[in-house]
Amino acid sequence: MTRVKRGNVARKRRKKILKLAKGFRGSHSRLFRTANQQVMKALRNSYRDRRRRKRDFRRLWITRINAAARLHDISYSQLTGQLKKANIGINRKMLAQIAIVDPDAFRQVVELAKQA
Repeated sequence: MTRVKRGNVARKRRKKILKLAKGFRGSHSRLFRTANQQVMKALRNSYRDRRRRKRDFRRLWITRINAAARLHDISYSQLTGQLKKANIGINRKMLAQIAIVDPDAFRQVVELAKQA
């Protein structure tokens, strides 16, 4: 049986993990075993949080729209229902942005929705 020389495979693997662990504190960025655990945990969290970010922003937009809508004596759910009836296709992100940047335009959108 011939001898198998691994070459630099193990070193490359370790260097790759330690490179991913740059910026971690203490042993988490220096020792391979702890760095490996932290990198795996970080990758798991980042995968999960990429999906969670979308939920968080949607919640933020809905909260902002609701706050702005209540200034015009209408709740968020009533506003979205009436926007749908009025066939106004504007997404939550843009509606929230309008509510913050241009309150007059938001008031006009609410008036259009109320007329429907």
